[in-house]
Amino acid sequence: MIASTAVGRWTWGREDESGDPILAALHALLTAHEVLATHGFAVGTTVAQVSVHAAGSSDARLFDGDVPLAGQPSAEDLARTVTAALRPGEIGSVHVAVTLAGEVRTAQDARVEQGVFRLGSSALLDFVTTDLTTFTDIWLPYDLKGRAQPDVHAANGHRLTAVLGGLADALGTETDPDDPTWFAKPSEQGVNNYFAPDGSASDVWDSFEVPYRNRVFQHGPSFDTTAYARSADGEVRYLPVVNEQGVLGYLWASDAESAASFEPREAAEEAGYKAGLSWLDRLGQTAADGLPPTQALAELRQLPADGVAGGVPSDAEPSTATLADLRERAATDR
Repeated sequence: MIASTAVGRWTWGREDESGDPILAALHALLTAHEVLATHGFAVGTTVAQVSVHAAGSSDARLFDGDVPLAGQPSAEDLARTVTAALRPGEIGSVHVAVTLAGEVRTAQDARVEQGVFRLGSSALLDFVTTDLTTFTDIWLPYDLKGRAQPDVHAANGHRLTAVLGGLADALGTETDPDDPTWFAKPSEQGVNNYFAPDGSASDVWDSFEVPYRNRVFQHGPSFDTTAYARSADGEVRYLPVVNEQGVLGYLWASDAESAASFEPREAAEEAGYKAGLSWLDRLGQTAADGLPPTQALAELRQLPADGVAGGVPSDAEPSTATLADLRERAATDR
C-alpha cells in the first residue's frame, strides 16, 4: 500500500569543506542514488529537481528546475549545468530531490511500483544532509490496514535494512531515523508497525490515510474562483455512482450554496477514491463552463460508465439529504 505521506524517514548529515553547495548537494544525492539503484530502488529515474535559494530569502530562487540523470552524469557535470543557469545573487541553500520507482518483491514474482522512495539532499552553511523517505508498507510485517503480510515482509524487509546500511557506509555517517509518522516507527534497521493494547497490528490506513486524502472531496482549490465549493451546511441533491462491484460513492450538488462534489463510499476503498477524483475533474469542467451545480449533476449523470469513474444508473432518481447525513451514510454503508 502506498500512503500519501511518509511511512518512514531517515537522514544522514555531515560537514562539507568543498565550498560549493551545489556540487556538495548533487554529489550526496548521486552517491545515495547509486546505493538505491544497486538494490533495485531507482528504476527508470530520469530527472532530479534542483532548487538554489538566495541567501537571506527562502522564497527567492536563483535556479529552480530539473537536471537529467540519464546516462549517469557526474556531480561535477550537473553542478556546471546548474551554475551556468544561475540568476544573479548569493547562494544560500541548495536542495535536490528525486522520486523513485522500485522493484517490489513477493514470494512468487516482482513488479515495479511508483513512489516507493523520495530521495533528497540539501547543502547549507558547509553542512550536507541527505534524506530518504518511504511511502510504502512493504517493509512491515503487517500492512497499513493491520493485515499480516509475511511473504511481502520476508521478501522486502531485509532490503530496506541493506539500503540503510549501504547509505550510511557510502555517505560516511550514521543513519538517523526520523520521528514516528502516522503509519510506522522508523529505526536504524528499518521501520516498525504500531500495535493496539490487545497486541493486534493497528489499522493506520483507515485512521489516518483515508481521512487525509479524502480532504480533497471536502475542500476545493482556493485559487480557482470558478470552482464549486465542496462542502455545504444544508441539504444537497445526490445520485449514486456504481460499478460492477456496487456503490462507489455519491455525486451531490447544492445550488443554494454553489457547491458540488463526490462523497466516496468507505467500503469501496481504493476504487471509490479513484472514482471520486474522476468526478472532481468532471465537476471542475462544468464549473468552468458556468453550469449551476444541479444542472451539472443532471448533465454528468448522462455520461457513460467507465472502468475508473463508474457511472450513475439510468433509473436512479436524485435524493435529498443533509451533507452530514450523506457523509455518514457513505462511511457506514457496508
